[in-house]
Amino acid sequence: MKIEWIQRVADTPEKEHIQSDGRIRRWGRISEMDGRYLRVVLLPDGKTVHNAFFDRGFRP
Repeated sequence: MKIEWIQRVADTPEKEHIQSDGRIRRWGRISEMDGRYLRVVLLPDGKTVHNAFFDRGFRP
């Protein structure tokens, strides 16, 4: 996983969901990884990355 991918998804997500605790889930397709979707979870400040992983269960 590359920091550039995390930043790309955080800045320009294809989908976003705000959790009840205020954390922000963002998904984006990573063409360099055969189109797999990367989920980036941000803290409520919208800037701090809580975690990031390839989400096998995500369906756009």
